[in-house]
Amino acid sequence: MDGIVLLKEDHKTVEKLFKQFEKAGEDAHAEKRKIADQVIDELTAHTWIEEKIFYPAAREAAPDTKDHVLESIEEHHVVLWMLSELKDLDAADERFDAKMSVLMENVRHHVEEEEKEWFPDVRKAMGRNRLTELGEQMQAAKKKAPGEPLAVPSAKH
Repeated sequence: MDGIVLLKEDHKTVEKLFKQFEKAGEDAHAEKRKIADQVIDELTAHTWIEEKIFYPAAREAAPDTKDHVLESIEEHHVVLWMLSELKDLDAADERFDAKMSVLMENVRHHVEEEEKEWFPDVRKAMGRNRLTELGEQMQAAKKKAPGEPLAVPSAKH
């Protein structure tokens, strides 16, 4: 699978979870907890493969994307800390929905920038064969991704 397609599929998966969360009733704490846990797992693995494999390859193939990559890593930093806080927060806590809402805003912004502003440049610079190779590497790396958001490199700086 093409690496950019793989990342976009991840984006769609997370967006579906966000929509489920938004549709859940105000007092649907168990359902919201389950959805949040899925979001945490998805985004932790996603940020891991982007930082370990995709971003370095994107910077190498399309040096003009350097600023986009650096901004994305900073956005990851914020998201990973929010995921780590959500992981330990009771779904009945009054801050849970608000924290999830801010997380969704941040992730949606990040996805839009990636998909519209710099994925096209990376696709052009890399070509199909390299993207397919990267997609295979990322798919394999996902299985080794940590379950803990703060274990992703950008969480540390």
